[in-house]
Formats: sequence, C-alpha cells, structure tokens
Amino acid sequence: MGNKQNQWIVGINAVASAVDHDADNVREVLLEAGAKNPRIAAIEEDARRRGIEVRRVAQQALDGVAGGLRHQGAVARYAAARTHDEDDLPGLVEAAGGRALLLVLDGVQDPHNLGACLRSAAAAGVTAVVIPKDKAVQVNATVRKTSAGAADAIPVVRVTNLSRSLRDLQKQGVWIYGLAGESEASLYGIDLRGNVALVLGGEGEGLRRLTREHCDQLVALPMPGAADAGVESLNVSVAAGVCLFEAVRQRL
Repeated sequence: MGNKQNQWIVGINAVASAVDHDADNVREVLLEAGAKNPRIAAIEEDARRRGIEVRRVAQQALDGVAGGLRHQGAVARYAAARTHDEDDLPGLVEAAGGRALLLVLDGVQDPHNLGACLRSAAAAGVTAVVIPKDKAVQVNATVRKTSAGAADAIPVVRVTNLSRSLRDLQKQGVWIYGLAGESEASLYGIDLRGNVALVLGGEGEGLRRLTREHCDQLVALPMPGAADAGVESLNVSVAAGVCLFEAVRQRL
C-alpha cells in the first residue's frame, strides 16, 4: 500500500495548483524574498488563507531545494499523495463501472514525457496510469512540475510485473490495445468505449516483446506525412494524447 512522504514541488504553476487543489497535503510554501511577480503574491495570499505556513527566503535557499529545476521563486514542501500498486488496480477498474480507461506506459524514461502524459491523462479523465517500477522514470519533482498538478489528480499505479498486470486486467474484462507503428490496424477503426487499456512504449524502444504479446490487438496511428518528413514515430506524450482523446471522442 502507499505511503506519505515529503517531496518538494517546484515552480509557480505546480505550487499554485497544489495550494489550490490539495492544501491539506502542502506542509509549507517557500517564496523568494523581494520577488515582484504578482502570481507569487497571489500564492502567498491563497496559502495563508488556507492556513499553510509561508516563508519568504533568499533565492539561494530556493536553488538548493529545487535541485537545478527552474523554481521561478516558488517551492512547496508536500506530503506526497498515496502511491498506488498493483493491488489497487482491480478496485479502480471495478469502480469505473464498465467504462475504465487506462493508460499503460511501458518504460518511459524522460520525466518531461511522463509529466506530459499525466497531464493529458488527467484532462481525458482516465481511471489510472500504470507504470513499471523498474526501467522507467518515477513520479519525481520534474514530473510533478511538467504535469502541472495532474500527478496528484489521478492514480498513478506502479507495478512490479507489467505483463502480469496486463493479464490480470484482461481477466477483469479490460481490452488491451498496444500502439505499434507497423500494425495494419488503425486506432480510428477500434471501439474504445468499454473497459480499455491503451499501452504505449518508451522513447526509441517502443513496446517490449513481452508487453506486445499480452496485448489483445496492436494498432497504429495513421501518419500520412511521416515518410516525406522522415518522421518514424510521434513523441510518446503526443501519441498518448491522440489515443486518449480518440477514446474520449467515442465515449461522448
């Protein structure tokens, strides 16, 4: 089961979102002393109104906490939301009442890509995002910043064995579609309205062999200009957005 641990949230958008949406888990807000940005003043006012401790500190102190990330004069100490593991997946699918929409990411390495995927997933109202515990980036400060609050808005489920988790989802009546460029089947010809998991591979590698073998069907995104432009595949976060919003379109 998950735990609560302190993390730092970095950057104006991420801090404002945490204060606004999840004040109970924000332990304190550190803002740059002398910063003139009106958004920093707004964060301070909002945080104080919600009873969160606010400290004005020197820029060097913020640099130290942010660990190289652009903090824009705002960081927050945060009791991270509960992490989910494979034991939580069946309940999440069950609660979706036959309309579960899962995004499964097989080995995404770049925190900016994972953050952008989480942002699209939150906007699409996904049931959960599933990521492997090994050989993939985890939800760190960069992911939180890129996701603009989405990392805490949706369940991110970390699984030990992705193939086993896909098999368990199939037993629960979830159809598993893997995105693979060489497939003859177009995503746009697939019914995405029931319990569906969309599986995307990591940067460069695509889907691993074992992951492919546990998909019910492989589908591709039609890219009519790809050959002329010399583009082999879309960035994983762009592809995730396209796939998720096609499912949303069908479910409207």
